[in-house]
Amino acid sequence: MSTSSTAYHHGDLRAALLRAAMDLLEDSGAPELSLRAVARRAGVSTAAPYRHYADRQALVSAIAAVGYRELAQYLVAANPSPSTAEDLASVAVAYVGFALERPGLFRVMFVEPCDRASDERTAATGVITEYVKHVVEKAFPDADADSMSTAVWALVHGLAFLHLDGKFEASPRQAVAERVRAAVLAVLAVSAPAS
Repeated sequence: MSTSSTAYHHGDLRAALLRAAMDLLEDSGAPELSLRAVARRAGVSTAAPYRHYADRQALVSAIAAVGYRELAQYLVAANPSPSTAEDLASVAVAYVGFALERPGLFRVMFVEPCDRASDERTAATGVITEYVKHVVEKAFPDADADSMSTAVWALVHGLAFLHLDGKFEASPRQAVAERVRAAVLAVLAVSAPAS
């Protein structure tokens, strides 16, 4: 059997390509991916990725979907049932922690253009959106949940990128956690209705 024909006989090519892309992100910390580099890393021909991904954008969308699912698991692990402003602050700390631990993946999730028609990415993004909205509804039952969720996510997301981009020191991690917690609680205290 020739090498070119064995290159296509991969047990689960789609999963192998995603793993290769994730490995490249872990190695480089930057989302500079190409289908060619991913194919090389997976040990398949450069044409093989096109069996599952029409183009780079489709691959990036699949990677982003994996990232959103991992982020959702990370947030739930940080606080499985958040219901207070303090709980929301702990979720914010986890969000920024995820960004700092997985910078390449985080940038793919939020910087790279994705396929808006990707059901997988849309569903994975929806899980995060609903999680944040649920936390806000529990912590602030009188607030407009959609507007407050948007504001909270924007705040926390901004804090993540300020740390990632070196505008704020990203270490030690305890200092990052304290900064994020304090910022979130300060904004939430201002946003809370007077008793």
